[in-house]
Amino acid sequence: MNEARAPEPWYRDGAARALILRRYLPWLLALNLAWEIGQLPLYTIWRDRTPSYIAFAVAHCTAGDMLIGAAALVLALLIIGAGPPERWQLPKIATIATLASVAYTIFSEWANTSVRQGWQYSELMPTLELGGLAIGLSPLAQWLVLPPLALYLARRSAIAAT
Repeated sequence: MNEARAPEPWYRDGAARALILRRYLPWLLALNLAWEIGQLPLYTIWRDRTPSYIAFAVAHCTAGDMLIGAAALVLALLIIGAGPPERWQLPKIATIATLASVAYTIFSEWANTSVRQGWQYSELMPTLELGGLAIGLSPLAQWLVLPPLALYLARRSAIAAT
């Protein structure tokens, strides 16, 4: 009897790990770094802090973005039971990763602007009122756009390399 075996899970697949580590995360890093720099005027840090503090904040926020993006991707891959990359359902993975990232961002923005008051929006930040909370549209847009874009670019660059 010749039974079909289920494919190895993504975390045991070398091609999946390579796609994540060598393609997705570098794209995510570059995109988030550019976004963090671009949205600086939307926060008061731009006018209230020294250049060295601003540079530290950009590095710190970009590192945090990497953790959020990596955790969201891992969560999505686990939820759908992903196997090797050629079998990945990219729209589902991108949707789950994006929703997880947006949910965390709403919590983080609330916690840091309202509770901890670790940062504040400048008058330039467009906001969205959610249950009495003002959430910046730029950080929301960041997580609506960048995870699917990084996943698309990672997949495209992996295909181009073969």
